[in-house]
Amino acid sequence: MTSPEASAVHLIGEAHAYLKAAALRAVAVLGVADHLGDGPRPVEELARETGTDADCLGRMLRLLAAGGIFRREPGGFSLTPLGQGLRTDSRYSARWGIVMSTMDTHWQSAFELGTSLRTGKPSFEALYGKPFFDHVAEDEAARAEFHGGMGSFSGAARRLALDEYDFPGGGTVVDVGGGRGGFLSDVLKGNPGLDGVLFDQAHVLPGAVPDGVGEGRWTEVAGDFFDEVPRGDVYLLSYVLHDWDDDACVRILGNCREAMVPGGRIAVFDAVVGAGDEPEDAKLLDLVMMMLVSGRERTAEEFERLFEKAGLRVERVVGSEGPLSVVEGVRAER
Repeated sequence: MTSPEASAVHLIGEAHAYLKAAALRAVAVLGVADHLGDGPRPVEELARETGTDADCLGRMLRLLAAGGIFRREPGGFSLTPLGQGLRTDSRYSARWGIVMSTMDTHWQSAFELGTSLRTGKPSFEALYGKPFFDHVAEDEAARAEFHGGMGSFSGAARRLALDEYDFPGGGTVVDVGGGRGGFLSDVLKGNPGLDGVLFDQAHVLPGAVPDGVGEGRWTEVAGDFFDEVPRGDVYLLSYVLHDWDDDACVRILGNCREAMVPGGRIAVFDAVVGAGDEPEDAKLLDLVMMMLVSGRERTAEEFERLFEKAGLRVERVVGSEGPLSVVEGVRAER
């Protein structure tokens, strides 16, 4: 039986968890891991190269070493295999994803989560007086940090989900709300028989064909997925539906249903919340949705209800080793 004293100590320790995120942000912003590619380095050298105080840097790396990200060596610190994703040149670098996840908008909105609990609305809007995506579109610094980090934030998770999902041998894939196009690029590189359409607002689109994707296979279309979407065979919605409430999701899915060719399908890459009380990333990300936007992370049953309202039917849910699953749907008979 846990004593009251032990309970108090445990809960206060849990409340200090935000300091780990703060430390990760600090070393990510300063690019500390980029100076450890060739092995261990003395703290004094790292401090000189990163413009930091050696004593403070050593204490911060000591904390992150306790989490398995850095390793304390006789002469300083090195990166562990778990920490390699902090390097900018890592294949799926987490550096800018960490920076995005710890933007000041996120910190402040998290601090005011009690507002969301009381009102049922995003605490972000109470603080900034506008919806999150309006702020991102209007603020150049926030836009750069958010869109620059989203590819990093989602890249590895989407890669794990892609490894489990089979695309058709031909046709057109429409990446709805696809941002800068990193995900669609990965899909096309792995499926040479497919063409791709990157669909998002004009200020988001990159305006260039990614390396390794033939120009004839890549099209960019600007628009609003609440109005209409381009015609295609497969619709990708990656980290999209979780941003919106149920009515908005039904509208997005319905527009995809109306535009898809006969025999087409929709593939939603989102977290699927489990039924139990086990720790999982989906439950943490659900609070991010609560504080920033009107959306939520959903269970498989909640996805089924959304699809049904949009005239679609969930065919299967494909899990992966990462936090994302693929909820696949087809047009239902009405």
